[in-house]
Amino acid sequence: MPTEILMPALSPTMEEGTLAKWLVKEGDTVSSGDLLAEIETDKATMEFEAVDEGVVGKILISEGSEGVKVNTPIAVLLEDGESADDIQASGTSGGDAAPAKADAPAASEASASAPKEAVNAAPAAPQGADGSRIFASPLARRIAADKGLDLSQITGSGPKGRIVKADVESAKPQAAAAAAKAGAAPAAAAPAAAAPATGPSADMVARMYEGREFEEVKLDGMRKTIAARLTEAKQTVPHFYLRRDIQLDALLKFRGELNKQLEGRGVKLSVNDFIIKACALALQSVPDANAVWAGDRVLKMKASDVAVAVAIEGGLFTPVLQDSDMKSLSALSTEMKDLAKRARDRKLAPHEYQGGSFAISNLGMFGIDNFDAIVNPPHAGILAVGAGVKKPIVGKDGELAVATVMSVTLSVDHRVIDGALGAELLNAIKDNLENPMVMLA
Repeated sequence: MPTEILMPALSPTMEEGTLAKWLVKEGDTVSSGDLLAEIETDKATMEFEAVDEGVVGKILISEGSEGVKVNTPIAVLLEDGESADDIQASGTSGGDAAPAKADAPAASEASASAPKEAVNAAPAAPQGADGSRIFASPLARRIAADKGLDLSQITGSGPKGRIVKADVESAKPQAAAAAAKAGAAPAAAAPAAAAPATGPSADMVARMYEGREFEEVKLDGMRKTIAARLTEAKQTVPHFYLRRDIQLDALLKFRGELNKQLEGRGVKLSVNDFIIKACALALQSVPDANAVWAGDRVLKMKASDVAVAVAIEGGLFTPVLQDSDMKSLSALSTEMKDLAKRARDRKLAPHEYQGGSFAISNLGMFGIDNFDAIVNPPHAGILAVGAGVKKPIVGKDGELAVATVMSVTLSVDHRVIDGALGAELLNAIKDNLENPMVMLA
């Protein structure tokens, strides 16, 4: 029976993507691990590998198609001895349809209207109680149908939990039935209620500006994701804000001395490198603040994994520097430059921009004095960094002086960090930056 190749979920948060480029064509023979296509997610363009082996019988989704939902069939793979004629006979979605366009109906809807004349067709792709597709090899499906087995009650041992021949041969109908009665399969979750309207519709807004000249800019996947997640974060995370001024003169002097010594190694430290290190060490000094919100619990992290916002065209990435407290300033600087470059090229892998317990957003290089950043769940805090500017200060002896002062704002998730704990964390960050030599001890 032909096997459907489904739109993969290339990150835990991916719901849809763009099929940017096919790396195979119909008639090509592929093996497990071969590259099939380039998939553009909301964050990056990634290569998609084959799980099974066979011949590409039909491509269902054309190159450049946007908004392809995860688990939508995008191609059909044939086994030895099968031909393109078997695609329609098996009832595979899109068997006689042209390659789908970006706004084509979901493949599940297309399959509902597919021809049904084939009385002796092989078993259709099974579904779980919640309607999700169960991954099983064609041979495993045939054996299960012959033995009267419910595939939703069988745990697969193949790649990514795929049910294979050995799994169904070792299963028994009685065991499957007993498992079903015992409630082994989780109850289907109630469908989520539709989100309430948050403002006027696009058409209503457009009508407000009839007669005025404007350009309509289509949202790409990244912009849609940023809009949805930051709206959710602002609405659901109870933010509060703590502000401090930090004197940078000692840091700037120390940085200049270090850069002279590192010049031969091609390393040039930025103020941002010191901020990353200061935050990482502060999280170790105040371990209760090194935590993330996990719905019904708080996860206290051991290492300081610090995320740093990087602006790119059309959005931003927050690559994560793992174990930042353990790394030298030069190592952090080199790693940050590499992550930032690949972020702008959209070449980061999901594990490089997911995770972390704390984030930094620095707009000082744009001349911004101070601002409030939005916490990026599940993080418990984010430090908004402004520009260092010359300001008059009152010295320790009571005399007026001029210092380079940087304003920072710590945005905090009150579910994880209370006011006193947040103040302790921010004070630790300030102490590290105003006494930079301590960070090397």
